[in-house]
Amino acid sequence: MKQKFFKLSIIVFLMMLMFPTEMFGQSSGGFTSVVEFWNSTGFGNFDFKHLIMIGFGIAFIVLGIVKHWEPLLLVPIGFGILIGNIPFKEGFGIGIYENNSVLSFLYSGVINGWYPPLIFLGIGAMTDFSSLISNPKLMLLGAAAQMGIFLTFIGAYLLGFTPQEAGAIGIIGGADGPTAIFLSSKLAPNLIGAIAIAAYSYMALVPLIQPPVMRLIVPKKERAIRMKAPRQVSKTEKIIFPIIGMLMTTFIAPSALPLLGMLFFGNLLKESGVTERLADTARNALMNIITILLGVTVGASTQAVRMMADPITGEMVNKGFLSFDSVRIFILGAFSFVIATAAGVAFARLMNLFLKGDNKINPLIGAAGVSAVPDSARVVQDEGLKTDRNNHLLMHAMAPNVAGVIGSAVAAGILLNMLG
Repeated sequence: MKQKFFKLSIIVFLMMLMFPTEMFGQSSGGFTSVVEFWNSTGFGNFDFKHLIMIGFGIAFIVLGIVKHWEPLLLVPIGFGILIGNIPFKEGFGIGIYENNSVLSFLYSGVINGWYPPLIFLGIGAMTDFSSLISNPKLMLLGAAAQMGIFLTFIGAYLLGFTPQEAGAIGIIGGADGPTAIFLSSKLAPNLIGAIAIAAYSYMALVPLIQPPVMRLIVPKKERAIRMKAPRQVSKTEKIIFPIIGMLMTTFIAPSALPLLGMLFFGNLLKESGVTERLADTARNALMNIITILLGVTVGASTQAVRMMADPITGEMVNKGFLSFDSVRIFILGAFSFVIATAAGVAFARLMNLFLKGDNKINPLIGAAGVSAVPDSARVVQDEGLKTDRNNHLLMHAMAPNVAGVIGSAVAAGILLNMLG
């Protein structure tokens, strides 16, 4: 007993040497006390909301690594959530919302909307529009899937969001993270974190959300429809398409020019055959860098605790990520995604009423009208193979899939024209 007491006394004595009442370290009073030091640590600023968000961050990382659900997005975003939810005392210039901090500087690409166009440049440089060029009518499926955006816009407005916030929330249904970030940075900067996380979450959940909707709407007989092989597309057509596509879409929605201009420019770099070095940089090095920065900063923006002055009362209130608005955004995002999938599939069935013989289309490919490229097309392929092991729909599904990328950007431009 005496020996244990002696050891405990030694430990206490060493702790007093290491942490005396007044520790060396400059502060306004000349020294930093133990209490002040404690208050500057993460333990001293801890809130259980931080723990909840850290749990979400770990879940994102696990889903990306173990389940392989959009790992290039979920792993950076998940780790960003961990970064953003380490408790700290404000004033050291380290938080993403603190002026002149490193994270704040990196986050400016999200706030000012210049990460998304660079992402679209990379997407254009890696996208083959041949399937869409060979069967242009499938572009209608990409347009039909955008119904989820506008119905969710109406629903969000009826739930009390401002028209600008409702527009930014509605774009989640396009299953296009960069477009969602671009539009919310213009219309609802206060909701960027929740909208971006919802958009990327549902992109990763495509294999879970879409199949039940597809099976519900499309009878088994129609799921077995075999489509004729797409025709060969000439090199000239591939070069002309991004030029004509950019002119037509941006005349309809000039506000989407930063996205559509970069998308079609990237595709021209790929298809021209004389700028392969630039195309390779756009789809590899640049795309990877921007994906890392975008994912980490969007994740870090989800601070559980963010004290701000209320504009009316002046009182300090928590404007952190965990709020009722965030919950409503996630619910509306799921609704938007389901409606977009259902609209694409239902419109494909409607088109078949006017098509005959081998011109009929398999309605499953309508689900690829959302712009989750190429995950949604892969889901269509998997569902088709479950009905007929020899019915390969991937190349057909890529047509509405890439049309959905264009369609969601056009929809964002329309909303920006109306609400901006």
